[in-house]
Amino acid sequence: MSSNPELRIVPANQASWEDLVSIVGKSRCYDDLCFCQRFKIPTSEWRSVSDAERAHRLRMQTECGHPGSDSTSGLVAYAGAEPAGWCAVEPRIAYPKLKKTRVPWTGRDEDKDDPDVWAVTCFVTRAGMRHTGISRAMCQAAVDFARDRGAAALEGYSMLTEPGKEITWGELHVGSRGIFEAAGFEEVSRPSLRRVVMRIDF
Repeated sequence: MSSNPELRIVPANQASWEDLVSIVGKSRCYDDLCFCQRFKIPTSEWRSVSDAERAHRLRMQTECGHPGSDSTSGLVAYAGAEPAGWCAVEPRIAYPKLKKTRVPWTGRDEDKDDPDVWAVTCFVTRAGMRHTGISRAMCQAAVDFARDRGAAALEGYSMLTEPGKEITWGELHVGSRGIFEAAGFEEVSRPSLRRVVMRIDF
């Protein structure tokens, strides 16, 4: 549970685009403004896609500001009235680059094109609001969000953390093993010393 009693989490289409930008607009993954497109844009095209275009794509994917839409690709957290966090969650097939990385598949036989398996790929918490349980609460909300929309399973590609050992935010945006475990996920594979694939089946 979050240590912030005023935390509220909504589908991204129920949030304004300005609120989402206030969370992800300064976040840099791999030294770039990603706007959660890292697993969507081919590596060969990444440098040719501008920050503005990445932002535009996220805006279209989330349908921010359109609460009546039946399509959105994530969740936005508010601490009181303040935009506080973002979680990217949608069907796994929406992330074409996941098919080409060894992380989700090492050590298991899985249909890469199963449309009923969803994925959580990113958590962003605004500076000044970190370490208050927002990512943990968003991971639990992602479970409910995916299940309510007909997912058969939900996966995450978390990092192992060690007490007293710092992991840079750029690596930990995928989430720690602990927040997935707290939301009911179980480990299904460990493709590297630091990466764990977590999954919950509905």
